Amino acid sequence: MKKIQVAIALATLFCALCSTAFCAEEIRVAGGAGPVENILKPVKDAFEAATGIKLSISPSGAKNAFQDMDRGVLDVAGAGFGWDELLATLKKEGAEVKKPEEYTSIVVGKGSVFVVVHKDNPVAKLSKEQLKGIFTGKIANWKEVGGADAPILVVLGKMNPATNKIFREMMLDNEPYTKELLETTTSDDIKSAVAFTPEAIAFGASTMIDSSVKSPQTPEVSRPIILVTKGKPSAKVKKLLAYIRGPGQQFVKP
Repeated sequence: MKKIQVAIALATLFCALCSTAFCAEEIRVAGGAGPVENILKPVKDAFEAATGIKLSISPSGAKNAFQDMDRGVLDVAGAGFGWDELLATLKKEGAEVKKPEEYTSIVVGKGSVFVVVHKDNPVAKLSKEQLKGIFTGKIANWKEVGGADAPILVVLGKMNPATNKIFREMMLDNEPYTKELLETTTSDDIKSAVAFTPEAIAFGASTMIDSSVKSPQTPEVSRPIILVTKGKPSAKVKKLLAYIRGPGQQFVKP
């Protein structure tokens, strides 16, 4: 009799745990700065509260995210450019997708790229020509663009390849970035480097902009943001897509 009572108690406890976060549904997703900073992080709390599905987000870059999704480590991969461009980038980086038809890509938004400098930097506006000069290293001192007499420090995030690519294409006419730069990882690291370094300049998602940095006026840089699944999206991923397109729009960043 006691064994039966213990079994019932254990079963009841298991059911109770499964009604909490211990057995909650989870969506594992990763990607570069565009999908992570503009879409996924902003909707995370509200999506979890509305659906009870945990959204586990990792910043990893489009290539790593796609490969992890392909291996089944992730449910979704995010990229800050269109599907055709993602395929071309993967091929160029030695990770060619042999059967693109086996994947589903969904455009979930548009991400803008913003330039950021230290909050005390007096430069209020930068043209495409000036940005090209700065990020290729041809302009090396802030006084050349109306700032203080101080060397320019370019900060670049190595985990944001899609953002780096679109900025290079649109602002640098595909010329390479200067080799004299500070390489960091995530968007938070980029912002911290700029916030603590008066000579620094960088670019990234709008979520980087707060009182600790300044965003001068620059030409617009934007790109599509996609989420990719292997095969058709699962039921829980469909809920995420529906939320992003619906109630989540109030949280999505430009």
